[in-house]
Amino acid sequence: MTAALTATPALAPATAAEIDAFCDAVWLEDGLAKTSLASYRSDLGRFARWLALRDGDLVHCDEAAVAAYIAELSQQMRAASQARHLSSLRRFYRWLLVERRIAADPTRRIANPVRPARLPKLMSEAQVEALLAAPQTETALGLRDRAMLETLYATGLRVSELVGLKLHELNLDMGLVRVFGKGGKERLVPLGEEAVTWLRRYLSGARPDLLDKRQSEVLFVTQRAAGMTRQMFWSLIKRHGRRAGLDADHLSPHTLRHAFATHLINHGADLRVVQLLLGHADITTTQIYTHVARERLKSLHAIHHPRG
Repeated sequence: MTAALTATPALAPATAAEIDAFCDAVWLEDGLAKTSLASYRSDLGRFARWLALRDGDLVHCDEAAVAAYIAELSQQMRAASQARHLSSLRRFYRWLLVERRIAADPTRRIANPVRPARLPKLMSEAQVEALLAAPQTETALGLRDRAMLETLYATGLRVSELVGLKLHELNLDMGLVRVFGKGGKERLVPLGEEAVTWLRRYLSGARPDLLDKRQSEVLFVTQRAAGMTRQMFWSLIKRHGRRAGLDADHLSPHTLRHAFATHLINHGADLRVVQLLLGHADITTTQIYTHVARERLKSLHAIHHPRG
């Protein structure tokens, strides 16, 4: 009977120790977040259990075993998830190679799973304007929401970066915000005049009202004087999207991040500048926005050109 990939025998103590040592090493080298380390542990543990069911060993496995494992994963998950698993294995075996624990990397010739290109959902500039105008700024909560939406569109922050902003990371006089992104990497992002204007209004009136003499280092606070969660902001942006007459089912904080990048490129921004603003480690991640802009131009040409 074929051993199932989903079986989860306990890891051998020696194997668990190897994974612990690797995670300690990458944490010291890159200062990875807990979630990234947890992914490494999960991916390596899954592969180790798969090998154990076949009398294999994590440290001494060969290329054929890795290839068979990735092939089996391809029947169970999307290419993006397969790629993450393979990336974890590659990092582990490169570490073993550097430590001179193995003579050859069994992942070296394994091809990356093919991922279908997914173009981000595009918001027009008019749709963004409608969304930004949706909050009722006569209230403290509405003013906070407007300031958050303006900040998100002005900076292209990830939702986790936005809700995690601290008051001291904001410099309105210089029009900059200091952001700590994936892996704790720091970047400075311009805010622009509109976002600065709304942030000043929020800080001078709405934020003190929401805090009601309580203290918080978080920039965007709730009525409980606490920071907002990602889920809360997801709900917030969908609510304002419905008020603006947009398709809220396909609206998320990431949609506004995509709009930020695409609109910059549409207006002539250099791709490497956009890469820096978004905090992308690899410019190939940013290049998808050039495809979005190109598709938009093609559709406009088809609609408006007499020979479209």
